[in-house]
Amino acid sequence: MLKKLAAAGLAAVLLGPSLGLIGVGVLMNPAVSAACTVPGAGLIVGAIPESLRVTTANGETFTLNRTQLTHAATIIETGSQIDGVTRDGIQIALMAALTESTLRMLANTGTYPESGDYPNDGNGSDHDSLGLFQMRPQSGWGTVAELMDSTYQARAFFGGPSGPNYPSPRGLLDIPGWEQMDKGEAAQSVEVSAFPDRYRNYEPVAETILTALTTGSAAAGGADETTPVGSMAETSRVVFPLPEGTWVLTSGFGPRIHPITGEPSFHTGTDFAAPDSTPIVAAAEGVVTIAEFSGGYGGLIVIEHQIDGATVATAYAHMWQSGIHVQPGDRVTAGQHIGDVGSSGNSTGPHLHFEVRPGGTHEDAVDAAAWLNAHDAADLPEAEIGAPVGSCAPSPDTEDEPDQAGDDSIQAMRS
Repeated sequence: MLKKLAAAGLAAVLLGPSLGLIGVGVLMNPAVSAACTVPGAGLIVGAIPESLRVTTANGETFTLNRTQLTHAATIIETGSQIDGVTRDGIQIALMAALTESTLRMLANTGTYPESGDYPNDGNGSDHDSLGLFQMRPQSGWGTVAELMDSTYQARAFFGGPSGPNYPSPRGLLDIPGWEQMDKGEAAQSVEVSAFPDRYRNYEPVAETILTALTTGSAAAGGADETTPVGSMAETSRVVFPLPEGTWVLTSGFGPRIHPITGEPSFHTGTDFAAPDSTPIVAAAEGVVTIAEFSGGYGGLIVIEHQIDGATVATAYAHMWQSGIHVQPGDRVTAGQHIGDVGSSGNSTGPHLHFEVRPGGTHEDAVDAAAWLNAHDAADLPEAEIGAPVGSCAPSPDTEDEPDQAGDDSIQAMRS
């Protein structure tokens, strides 16, 4: 991640309209601090370590890096939101991803050149397989764009009535009696491999990952492993909303001269310039409350989260109409691809306008840079002034302010 404001030369490169997405494997800042409570099973996803030494059933020892462990956390979190997925089910998914890709988001430019345009951890060459679970578009698992999304792949692997491919290809929940199967056999039943022993070899590695990344009764073996994990009610895991290396901080929170009107104003968001169509990811697990194209914000997404026991909303603005990939009511995970950078609404160029609103969707904003820093998701310059107070304060910044006073939820959001 860029920790400080980039040099002017880099800014010019990033703002150039001819540049495409810089591919990286994890659509999130890896410097995360996590604590995702999973009711029922008592499973909590903890802080992701820099590395983890693991040993297979065959005695091979190797080290997983933070990128790989972040993908593991995505699998754990995704499974935790699906009814019927147990701790055993999550372990089976980890075994499959370890076997197929060693927990790497692999492109396949030999078969699908466009897959290299998506964030990835390297290039694979197994038939037309893609991603963490090496799923094949030709087998009906999804499009190239879908399969280059780690959350989508995890959902596809778990399957079930809420899965993206139900009823075929079958995910784990679609396999009759999977709970009674050997874990390697269950993984093989989803992946349709002729070599189930490959998956069994990674069973102790998956257990090590679960133990290292989670705490609570389930991780300690005190919970009933046939009890569904359920939906995560709370999190403290926060990630940066843009891929590493794709952005430049261009405008912080606080007083400024409005770039369009030239008038003194108060900017209630933080702006990150990035190439058009750069993926925007959810900063934390939560529920989408707004996803629409309206007013000066242009394309706007708002997500409410329960973080450290409190409600907070994050807002993402200026996407094109086609760049909004969620809808109100959707539950998203930290790092999930929710939209694409655009320049709609009152905007002077492609960028993400990012807001943080403690208390929820309609509450006042605070300095997003300070909030990201406090949650170990960034190291950004922080504002030296708080939100405007009183009649003498500058008016809210109108670069992103809706110019139509129709929707109450939009009126409540100002930048």
